[in-house]
Amino acid sequence: MITVRLFAAAADVVGTKQLKMQAETVADVIEQLSDAQTTTRVIARCSFLVDGSKAEPDAALDDGATVDVLPPFAGG
Repeated sequence: MITVRLFAAAADVVGTKQLKMQAETVADVIEQLSDAQTTTRVIARCSFLVDGSKAEPDAALDDGATVDVLPPFAGG
């Protein structure tokens, strides 16, 4: 089980700021969060951190990992 923390627009479209899920890779997290057209558009533009480090979709997740879902922020 991992913890997924969502920020700004990502939290808005998913409807929560944090959730627990089973996932083996960041791609699994993306797939589970992308269940509607609006959600898919937002999640596809996000950056992902795993335990504080930038991660690509193929990054493996250890049990207990924390994945942060960060949409683009204005000015950055």
